[in-house]
Amino acid sequence: MKILFAASEVAPFSKAGGLSDVVGSLPKALEKDAEIAIFTPLHGCIDYNKWGLKELENSEMWITFGCYPQKFKLHMTKLPNTNINVFFIQNDWYFSCFKEVYPRWLDPRYEHERYIAFSLATLEYAKQLNFRADIIHSNDWHTAMIPLYIKANYKFDEFWSKTKNVFEIHNLAYQGVWFEDILDFANMRKDIVFNEWGCEHYGRVNWMKGAINYSDRVVAVSPTYAKEILTGEYGEGMDYTLRGHTGKLRGIVNGIDYDVFNPKTDKTLVKNYDIKTLKNKEENKKAILKEFGLNYNPDRPLIALISRLVDQKGLDLIRQVENDLTHLDADFIFLGTGDKSYENLFIWLSNNTPNIRAYVGYRGDLANRIYAGSDFFLMPSKFEPCGLSQLIAMRFGSLPIVRATGGLEDTVTGYPLDNSNGFKFWGYDGWAMKDAIWCALNVYKDKYTLNAMRKSAMEADFSWKESAKKYLEMYKELV
Repeated sequence: MKILFAASEVAPFSKAGGLSDVVGSLPKALEKDAEIAIFTPLHGCIDYNKWGLKELENSEMWITFGCYPQKFKLHMTKLPNTNINVFFIQNDWYFSCFKEVYPRWLDPRYEHERYIAFSLATLEYAKQLNFRADIIHSNDWHTAMIPLYIKANYKFDEFWSKTKNVFEIHNLAYQGVWFEDILDFANMRKDIVFNEWGCEHYGRVNWMKGAINYSDRVVAVSPTYAKEILTGEYGEGMDYTLRGHTGKLRGIVNGIDYDVFNPKTDKTLVKNYDIKTLKNKEENKKAILKEFGLNYNPDRPLIALISRLVDQKGLDLIRQVENDLTHLDADFIFLGTGDKSYENLFIWLSNNTPNIRAYVGYRGDLANRIYAGSDFFLMPSKFEPCGLSQLIAMRFGSLPIVRATGGLEDTVTGYPLDNSNGFKFWGYDGWAMKDAIWCALNVYKDKYTLNAMRKSAMEADFSWKESAKKYLEMYKELV
């Protein structure tokens, strides 16, 4: 079986969110059962020499979009510790010119052009390489054009005649919506795709709707999220379309790469530890508190938050109870970047409170040190398709405090249930969140219960082993 993954970011080469971790780790779990190729843009932030990229001979290709020709080149390397080929599509006009995966303040039309160009180039290069995929696995709206191209432009192309499309929704809130003239740029047949059974949504082009309609399977990244997006509350205006395709909708919880996130081998930590040497975790707590200018007190817990700073992550709940948090017998460390309003909130709290510190930005090494040093991990999401941060936190023995939604509901067993590995709250307000934090603080005083929960968290298996089996079963259904 041949599987082609297409994604806007792939860890460890390029990373802006959880999508990159999924595409960088799921193929590893499938490698022994399938021949896999991964296609992604050659972003300017990718370290060409570090990852050993090489340009393929005679790879230069020109493709016309609208009336504008674009030049592409193809580069390749292996996914670390695997034999999986990762192909990087170079285009200096759309990707290589930026040092970020998702540059801020881009013109929306230009952003659509970027991913249309990448999607069509992916299909053309796959043909050039003679990689006749049985499955094309597209991810989010950035590659949602691929199922439409297969059903429209390549409808009578023998090369793709047996290929099945799997479309994965990592976040339904971002759907890729623009005016219908973008189809002219994409050289897509309007008479085929621009209708209510295709990509037309209230008079606009909606790439995600098109992918949902034209794919053979649609995957949501957790079973609870797969149910939630069928409702008006979480469906983002796409619920009625999804309800028409419940037969092909699947919910499969994401996993994490246990080789990458491993407190026993992580070289960034002050002292490594595992479930048998949990006492060493305290050395990491001392170090991270010192790094952020906070005093160490063994009777005072450290609560961490590592997140994109956007509305989805429930950060307005922190604003609701910011004064209460400053009076809790606990310290807080926040790490993230995103909306300026939240960045400014975190900077203000860091500069004006005795127990809250923040780092505005993102560094993977610092994130891992915070996971290792924290006692609890706060994740008050308004909605959360799956979430990887709570899985990483549990791997490092940091107990998540989460709002029970989406993947957080599926992966966290709330105190005081048997084998509980975290804390949950249900109401979307700051006071419900504060009550859950209070519960965690009380458990912190009971070291026997605290250590039992930490061990439950670290023993929980959120590797790709089980999830990969479900993906493979789905692929085999199609093939």
